[in-house]
Amino acid sequence: MPLFGNSFSPKKTPPRKWASLSNLHLDRSTREIELGLEYGTPTMNLAGQSLKFENGQWVSEAGSFLGDRRELQRLRKRNQQLEEENNLLRLKVDILLDMLSETTAESHLMEKELEELKQHSRKKK
Repeated sequence: MPLFGNSFSPKKTPPRKWASLSNLHLDRSTREIELGLEYGTPTMNLAGQSLKFENGQWVSEAGSFLGDRRELQRLRKRNQQLEEENNLLRLKVDILLDMLSETTAESHLMEKELEELKQHSRKKK
C-alpha cells in the first residue's frame, strides 16, 4: 500500500447503448402528440370567477365582466384623476428644477464677482 498514492480508482463507465432520446428528430405533429405541446387558452379562477386569456386580454368565460359597472366606472375616473395629478406634479418638479438651476447659476456668478472685488480691493491697498 503506497503511502501517498491514489488508493481509490473508480471504474470507467461503459458507453451508452441506447440512442439519444432527443425530441429534435421528431416532426411537429409527433412532438405535439407525444409531449403535449397543445396548451389551449390559459385560464384562471379568481374570486370565484373563471377567466380565460383571449386576444391579449383576460375575459370572463361567461362572456362579460360580472363586476359592478359603477365600480369600474368609478375606478376609471379615479385613474384619470390620478394621471392628471401626476402630470401636474411632474410639471411642478420641472419648474422647480429650472428655478433651482437658475438660482444656483446666479449664486455662482455672485460668488465670482465677490472674489473679483476682494482681489481688486487687495490690489489697491
